[in-house]
Amino acid sequence: MKITDISGKIETLVDSLRDMSPTRVRSSFSDEHVSENDDERSSWIALHPSALDMFEQIMRDAEGKQIIMFLDYDGTLSLITEDHDRAYITDEMREVVKEVATYFKTAIISGRSTDKVQSFVKLTGIHYAGSHGMDIKGPTNTDQSNQEEVMFQPASDYLPMIDEVVNVLKEKTKSIPGATVEHNKFCLTVHFRRVDETGWAALAEQVRLVLIDYPKLRLTQGRKVLELRPSIKWDKGKALEFLLNSLGIAESKDVLPVYIGDDRTDEDAFKVLCERGQGLGIVVSKTIKETYASYSLQDPSQVKEFLERLVKWKKQTLGE
Repeated sequence: MKITDISGKIETLVDSLRDMSPTRVRSSFSDEHVSENDDERSSWIALHPSALDMFEQIMRDAEGKQIIMFLDYDGTLSLITEDHDRAYITDEMREVVKEVATYFKTAIISGRSTDKVQSFVKLTGIHYAGSHGMDIKGPTNTDQSNQEEVMFQPASDYLPMIDEVVNVLKEKTKSIPGATVEHNKFCLTVHFRRVDETGWAALAEQVRLVLIDYPKLRLTQGRKVLELRPSIKWDKGKALEFLLNSLGIAESKDVLPVYIGDDRTDEDAFKVLCERGQGLGIVVSKTIKETYASYSLQDPSQVKEFLERLVKWKKQTLGE
């Protein structure tokens, strides 16, 4: 979103925040989904069927191909939490991801900093692409000796600016209850999950003022977050392409990239797979949303089940 698009249009931005905000973590799937009727849900599922229901078909399509796994973190491997610093991956999910990485080249692509994601996941032998793919590392400390460490930081020149803007935004938003600013190295995230809706306009105004002062940054939106990023042509889709190239398999017809993610920012990766005509996007969502993904899963528990079935399938093909 350009500065000219948001200057003087705070009400529009707030409406956008309201429209794209997902439901909070709940023990049941109920009252916040009343706007969806059965016909709408059925139509959406027909376009984006459950990856669990279609698992056998997906595996038939994968026969003879090298599967490469790309996973988002928040909302995909971990639940979305009120406190973004406590979005921990479960031990069971970690073990499943570890098994996946044993059989398939695996990367985690997140809006968080690479260091933060690594501290949550605590696995070696996989690629990490933090800051929406602007900080790519890995794998390290792996038994697979033919893999070399990859490091790519296309926005490194922006680091001093990001460090400065984090402090500026923290100061500007400290009077807004519930607002927090997270430093994700090459981008910064303003969390408004704990901000009362009456405070959204004030928060959006402070973000607008910062964008005016720092025109080399651009605004993007995620699940109850506003994100300020360097104005470069780089996103999760570009990160996916870079990783395929770095693995030397970008042009191979025998490769099947699978990307699983829940956020608006994951759509860039889904779109890349659509444009390649090669690969599968799986969106994680309990609600109807526009998506480039081919398949869907409802929540991290279903992601875990899908990954478990994937590992089981691979073991069977290897006769283990």
